[in-house]
Amino acid sequence: MKFKSIFIIFDAIILFFLLLLTVMPIFTLGPSMAAEFLASIWPLFLVFLLALIFLNVFYAVKYPLFRLLEMEDWPALIRYLEQKVIQEGHYSASLVRLLANTYLVMSDSAGVTSFEAKVAIAKPALLESNALIFGAARILKGDYTGATAFFRNRLHGRAKRDRDWLQWYYGFSLLLERRFEEAAGQFRTLAVFSADAMVTGLASWFLFDVLAKNMDQGEAALKSAGEGRMRLRKDIKTRKDWEKEGVKLETEVHAAILKKYIDKAADWIYGSTEKGALI
Repeated sequence: MKFKSIFIIFDAIILFFLLLLTVMPIFTLGPSMAAEFLASIWPLFLVFLLALIFLNVFYAVKYPLFRLLEMEDWPALIRYLEQKVIQEGHYSASLVRLLANTYLVMSDSAGVTSFEAKVAIAKPALLESNALIFGAARILKGDYTGATAFFRNRLHGRAKRDRDWLQWYYGFSLLLERRFEEAAGQFRTLAVFSADAMVTGLASWFLFDVLAKNMDQGEAALKSAGEGRMRLRKDIKTRKDWEKEGVKLETEVHAAILKKYIDKAADWIYGSTEKGALI
């Protein structure tokens, strides 16, 4: 649905309530009592009116951004966001995240790296809150050593779900560096203790299908993989439920790295004999 249609729908809803507040009392209470009633609820009427004004002013101000998003004109969107964020200095949380994600959509790793340096100076907190995006860019451009260092430095001090994903990507970066023992240590912890279903499933699958095969002592990896699989199937009982979790994750651009692994993990978790291999 286009942004214009969404705003028209909200406008219609607000106008409907304004009309309801104005007309309904006349039919239910009569003209004289309706006037008294409307006088008593004028603050509510004012709230709806201000909401209507705010909504339309917001749409008018953001129209260039909405138009570019609707057109999926990513190069033009990057130019627009660079003007707003970098040149004009509007380092808001939403614009920073959108620009970083757009660089990833365009596979512009150099753009992400350059932007990261600017965010680190202008708004360090926004670098931390978007660490998954900036770290994923390192993986996509093949800088596995840089990704390992980046994620290792950000394993603490975040919300629990983010900490789990940061640790997962740290383990994944170690794996890509072929530091299998260290990667297994991270994934074993996540397989056994993570509260996030996707983290648990992906960590368990990598332990089973990749790490156990590339380690001298693979038994511990297989044991943790089995524990993770059992934990996951208690909460996510069917492949359909797992796929729903995957759909939620698709809203995150960094998750494009994970798509094929999510499908392969599902084959293993829910009984398929198919197996995939990363390396």
